[in-house]
Parts: sequence; C-alpha cells; structure tokens
Amino acid sequence: MSENTNTTKKLTLVSLILMIFTSVFGFANMPRAFYLMGYAAIPWYILSAMLFFIPYAFMMAEYGSAFKKETGGIYSWMEKSVGPKYAFIGTFMWYASYIIWMVNVSSTIWVPLSNAISGSDRTGELSLLGLSSIQSLGILGCIWIILVTFIASKGVEKITKVTSVGGTAVALLNLVLLIGGFVVLALNGFQFRQPILNIARDFTTSPNPAYQTPLSILSFLTFAIFAFGGLEVLGGLVDQTENAEKTFPKGLTISAIVIAVGYAIGIFACGMFTNWNDVLSSDNVNMANVAYVLMRNLGYELGMTFGMSQTSAMTLGLWIARFVGLSMFLALTGAFFTLTYSPLKTLIEGSPKKLWPGKFAEIKDGMPVNAMWIQAIIAILIILVVSFGGSNGQAFFALLVLMTNVAMTIPYIFLSGAFPVFKKKQLAGEVEKPFMVYKSYGMALTASIIVSFVVGFANVFSIIEPAINGRITDTVFMIAGPIIFSIIAFILYYLYEKK
Repeated sequence: MSENTNTTKKLTLVSLILMIFTSVFGFANMPRAFYLMGYAAIPWYILSAMLFFIPYAFMMAEYGSAFKKETGGIYSWMEKSVGPKYAFIGTFMWYASYIIWMVNVSSTIWVPLSNAISGSDRTGELSLLGLSSIQSLGILGCIWIILVTFIASKGVEKITKVTSVGGTAVALLNLVLLIGGFVVLALNGFQFRQPILNIARDFTTSPNPAYQTPLSILSFLTFAIFAFGGLEVLGGLVDQTENAEKTFPKGLTISAIVIAVGYAIGIFACGMFTNWNDVLSSDNVNMANVAYVLMRNLGYELGMTFGMSQTSAMTLGLWIARFVGLSMFLALTGAFFTLTYSPLKTLIEGSPKKLWPGKFAEIKDGMPVNAMWIQAIIAILIILVVSFGGSNGQAFFALLVLMTNVAMTIPYIFLSGAFPVFKKKQLAGEVEKPFMVYKSYGMALTASIIVSFVVGFANVFSIIEPAINGRITDTVFMIAGPIIFSIIAFILYYLYEKK
C-alpha cells in the first residue's frame, strides 16, 4: 500500500519544473526591475541565475536529500554539517529576515488595498490624527501585526484558504502582463513605448536617475538575487522526484532557464507598453506601487490601442489596477498569516528547547503563542522607528524593500558557507549521499565561494550606496537589523552554553 502511495506522489520532470517555477517566480519583481533599471535589469537577472540560482539550488537539493529524515529544516542541515552554534546563528538570521519582511509588508499592504478600492495608490493622502502619510502607514502596520498575530494564534486555516485565491490571481497577472504587452506592441506597428535605439546602451544603462553610477548599478544585484529567493523549499523535493539522480538536475537547470527567461521577457514586455519618463518618473511612483501604476498603464494602452475613448481607456486601466490590487492584497494576506508563525515554529522546533528563556518556546494548540507576541512587539518597534524616521514616500518604501532584500539574502551566505564542510563529511561517509551534483570537494568549494561572494558583494554595495550618497540613515537601518539579531543569537547561545 505504501509503495503505491509513494509511486503516485513521485514528481515527473514537468511537475517538478512547475513546482520550482511557482515557488520562485514573482510577478512584482518584473515591474520593480523595470522601474529601477529599465531593460538594463535583464542582464543582471541572467547573471544572477547563472552565478546564484543554479549553484545554490543544487546545494539545497543535496542538503535536502542527505537530511530528508531530519525535521529541523535548515537548522538540521547546518547543525549536522558545521555544528549547533553555527546552525543556530544562521537559522536565527534566517528567521530574523522574516521579521524584516513583516515590517515591510505590514507597512506596504495598504498600497494594494488602496488600488483594489480606488484603482490607484491613495496612501500618499493618508493622515491619521494629523500624522504624515508615512507615519499613518506605520501606525496601520502596527495595528495589522497585532490583528494578524491575534487571529493566527487562534488558527488560520480558513483565512489561508480564502487568500490562496489571491495567489492564483497573481499567477494570472503574469499572463496579463505578457499577452497584454505583446498585443499593445503588435497593434502599434511593433513600436516600443520605451524605445530601443541602441541595444548596447539601452540594455546596460538605466533610465532611472538614481541608478546611473557604477555603485548604484552594482547595488541592483540584491534585487536580482532576491527575485530568485524561496529555494530552501527545493531541499524537500529530491526524494519526491522520479529518478531523482537524472530528473532533478535536469528539472532544476530547465527551471532556472525558464525563470530567468521569464523574468527577461516580463521586463522586456514592460517596455512594450510603458515609456519610463512618461509613466514612471513621477515622485508619486515608488517601489511599493510601481506594479499597480504599470498595470494601470497597460489597461489604458490596451484601451487606446483598441480605439476606445481616452475616458474609457482610463476606466479600463483603473479596473485592471483594482484586479491587481485585490490579487496582491489577498496573496500577501495569506503569506503574512503563514509567515507569522511558520518560520518561528521552525526555529523553535529545530533548536534545543533549553536554549529559549522562560515560556518563550511553549506551544499552545500547535502555535508558539508567547513567541508570536514577542515577535509582534519587535516588529512594531522596528516599524515605529523606520516610519517616524523622517523619510518621504519614495525613500520610505525604497528603504523597506532594501532592508528586506539585505535581511533575506544574508542567510544564503550561512547555507552556502556550510556546504564545503557538509561535502567533506559526505565524501568521508559521515553523511548520506543519495543525490549528488557536486561530485568532489573542489567543485563544492568553488560553488560555495561563488555563491557566497555574489551574495556578499551585492549586499555590501546595497548597504554602502546610500551612505555614499548622503543617506547614512538608510545604511544604518539596513545593517542594524542583521547586527542586532546576530548579537541576540550570540547572547542566547552563550547563555545556553553556560547552562
């Protein structure tokens, strides 16, 4: 009976590719990339696929297959490879990145909601009790975190079922972007709204004034790496794949090519119906609302292309923006509820119980309730500090995105850094080797150095670029989170060792 069950659950090459694609590919990455770099984002995405996505994904696959019986996820991978202290600090940094993600989304989720209601981003007009729009968004973010934590601590099954509809709708947006872009291009006599006058220049130079210096251009690499995030999920797919030794490397390679090409075509499609200076150069456009601005413009361009009146074309644009806003709001809500407890639960269950003080790690009704409320307090404090830091709208949303990119890519260095040690133990027979792509220690070490260097290189430039341009506060915020959380991790582990 169990043999039949296992057989039916095995992933074929096509189903594996689809699973990897849906886990990694993100719609919002394309409008954001076009906003920051125009067509010049495309080479960076391809470079990130080659130097980060493929070698790092194979590492995750090897970890997952070797430690498939372990329940602690990435903690177990690093603990069995390097040791418990390294594993705890690396996993704690991974968990901390989700707190930064929560800070980002709780403050920006009102942008898709505004688009869902009115068809445009009206958050800039928001004012609670005389506060500025950014401060008001911060207060709303705090209320959102309290509400979600309260509901999630009681169980979230019904809510996540409803919000999964948003995830499906967001997946459809990719088709709307691509098909809509090609329709506008074809019906306009194949004249791009963002002209391609010189391929060498247009695919290496950004139309965005903020991305003209070599330093700012190099800092874009974190966005490209972040677009390929979510690879940790791949570790659990190896033993579920049919003929994994051959199918998995082939599936991963094809997926990397499909995702990289998909991003490239998506960014390219943005230029089919959007002129950067006409649509995206306004001070009202920022990293939080650019996807809605761009898709509203797609609706307008489609309307005009089909001969509608300007008023009707604008109305069509508003309805497309409403659809995008509703889809993104539902998808983000579902993700938020899940990520309120899932990373925290993984951290607590993977690490030694005695490591946590008091009743922090206590599980009630399957939820780490006490830890969830402490997490909420930390997130609220960060939101208040950032939102009352005096930034304008564009700078505030840009900072939130950069903080998230840096925080969520740093754990990649811990996992890739542990890989050569893992490989040495595997080749010595201390660790199982049911699936191997890196057949030698030299190959593993080379891949580890490349991935760690690319991620570290990208983060360094992302962190120092604002300071060089006079925005020292942004640099402080970006490094404060990882530094503070790493100190907390060291202190917790030191106290645990003393016990």
